[in-house]
Formats: sequence, C-alpha cells, structure tokens
Amino acid sequence: MAFMVKSMVGGQLKNLTGGLGGEEKSEGEKSPAEAQGMTREEYEEYQRQLVEEKMERDAQFAQRKAERATFRSHFRDKYRLPKNETDDNQIQLVGGDVELPKELAKMIEQDNEEEEEKNSVIGQLSNIQNLDLDSLKDKASATLDDLKQSAEKCAMM
Repeated sequence: MAFMVKSMVGGQLKNLTGGLGGEEKSEGEKSPAEAQGMTREEYEEYQRQLVEEKMERDAQFAQRKAERATFRSHFRDKYRLPKNETDDNQIQLVGGDVELPKELAKMIEQDNEEEEEKNSVIGQLSNIQNLDLDSLKDKASATLDDLKQSAEKCAMM
C-alpha cells in the first residue's frame, strides 16, 4: 500500500520540482550492501570472510575424505584387495601424506593386535575344538614342578 502511495505521489512531486533535489533510489534499486544495512567496505569485508570460511570448510572436508580414503586403502592392503583410484586421488588432493585420526588409528592398532593373537601358537590352539587350554596349562606347570623337584633330588647337580 505504501509503495503505491509513494509511487503515485513521488512521481507527481518529481514532475513539479523538475527532478531537483537529487535522485532517490527506489527500494528495488538498492545495492547489496545497502540492502544488508552495511557500508560498502563492511559488505566487502563480510564477503571476504564468507569466502575464507568456505575455503576452510572445503579444506577440512577434503582432509576428512582423505583420512577415510587412507583408512580404506590400509584395509585394502591388509586384505590384498585391488586399489581404488578415487581413494588415491583424494589422498593426493590433500598432499599425499595423511595422518589418520586418533580413533581410526586405535581401531587399526586393536585390529592388528587381534590378528597377532590369532596368528600366535596359543591363538591357533584356541581354534581347535574340544581343546581345553586351562587343563593344558595346568599339566604343563605340573610337569615343570616335577622337573624342578627331580633336579633338586639329583646328587650331581
């Protein structure tokens, strides 16, 4: 409503004054800085900050993608799976040397420890069915105790 009144009365006033008094911009012709209620310098600084923040977010996102790619490539190497070119490209985009986050590194370390345990002799014995490791340990310790006692009784030693 106010716009209609302003356009009708404003147009009549401009005709009467002959356009003197400077040009007034209508609401539709404001610059982006004026629309935001800022000066031009403030608006430019605001735009620079937005661009910098976007660049930082993009860099962090690329870093996270590269960390995930490193994690996947680690497991591909471990299980001898074919390499993935997109993972290699993501790692190279960040700079090639990517460190895993602490949580992921802990997961890999725990996985490696479990693999070592499974590959050990005791780990292999635990996989055999109907085998009681506790009874084997007891028998082994009893045998060692018997050997120690017999060594003490031996006159030569």
